[in-house]
Amino acid sequence: MSAHSQSPVLVACAHGTRNPTGRRLIAELALAARAQRPGLVTTAAFVDVQPPTVVDVVAGLSAEGRPAVVVPLLLSGGYHVHVDIAGAVAGAGSAVAARPLGPDARLVGVLHDRLQEAGADPRDPLTAVVLAAAGSSDPRAVADVEDTADLLQRSWAGPVTTGYGSAAQPPVPEAVLAARRGGAERVVVAAYLLAPGHFHDKLAGAGADAVTAPLLPDDRIAAVLLDRYDAALAPR
Repeated sequence: MSAHSQSPVLVACAHGTRNPTGRRLIAELALAARAQRPGLVTTAAFVDVQPPTVVDVVAGLSAEGRPAVVVPLLLSGGYHVHVDIAGAVAGAGSAVAARPLGPDARLVGVLHDRLQEAGADPRDPLTAVVLAAAGSSDPRAVADVEDTADLLQRSWAGPVTTGYGSAAQPPVPEAVLAARRGGAERVVVAAYLLAPGHFHDKLAGAGADAVTAPLLPDDRIAAVLLDRYDAALAPR
């Protein structure tokens, strides 16, 4: 056995979705991470909606004596990161949790590309962007989304604001309306979501002129995933 094959298992922990395309894209993200780092063992876990749960996966690896790093396939640090995932690794001495994928400048780069693919012009001061996130009642998650909007604003001439699917204010349709009232001629919703699913479906009804595709698939996201894994293993 090479030392490399002994590296901890990367447990890619997603929210979970009933959307088959969403499930496939999350599975392909783990495969893309493996392609960028041959020999790395990855497995999937979920905090909601679909099995296997992160608790069961971590407990199973722990019982086999296999160290693991749980990387949240989540764009901000809310309840799932601080409670569900933290709780799953707390009971297992050989598992550690990494920080979520966002905020990260590379994710903002993907958002920027998705906006341009949707026909939005970053140089047009009259094109407003509403960064649409799933939403969380955890203020840390909301702060992460606000940070992401601030990063996107650096490369966008028009105003960049935030809107949420649930649990945080304002809801996406209200943010779209506010952007129009603020003088925007065009309002584009930037879906700050990894994959299609229930929330992305709802964005079509938010009243924007266009809605971007989710972030996946994109190799930059696999690179962020590997960075989170490495950082969790770095000596503190």
